[in-house]
Amino acid sequence: QVTSFQGVAVRSLCTSFPHEHPEHGRLVYKGNLAKAVLGVRFFSYSTSIFNLFMMPYIVLKTGIGFESLFIQAAFYGLIGFFTFVTPVTLHVLTKGYVIRLYYKDEMDTYTAITYNAILAEKATVFHQKDVKIPDITKMFTTFYAKTKSMLVNPTLFPNPQDYNHLMGYDKSFYFNLEEEKEADERK
Repeated sequence: QVTSFQGVAVRSLCTSFPHEHPEHGRLVYKGNLAKAVLGVRFFSYSTSIFNLFMMPYIVLKTGIGFESLFIQAAFYGLIGFFTFVTPVTLHVLTKGYVIRLYYKDEMDTYTAITYNAILAEKATVFHQKDVKIPDITKMFTTFYAKTKSMLVNPTLFPNPQDYNHLMGYDKSFYFNLEEEKEADERK
């Protein structure tokens, strides 16, 4: 495909629509915090690894020694806390953040791309019927896909109908008065 832009020929080598993925389908959502989540987790992991390698060197070279066993345990406990607990906490809080969400119309399936513990992209495939909305709003959960919590920002869906379909808001509401009466009678 060749187009002209103010007399200059511009050639496009794109062979497919940029929002289509051959395996996952049509891109319906792209999280705007993906790079920030990756950067914070990478920084946390790298500082923890640096700390693991440097701590023995610092202790041996500086001669930091405590006579009290309690003070030694507290010191190494504090160092261990920040070395191990911070990356684990960041992983738990951000593991459900959806980087990209794809939708396949013909199969009515979604593919959510998230980061796993080693910062690689992980694909989770689920059907729309597997989506459960939590009864109580949770801080890092918009919906559950099967049993995995997922976090998306509804305002970042370019097409609001895609969000409505994902959450099941496009289904007709069915209210059976007979079932409601039977439930009241059993109480």
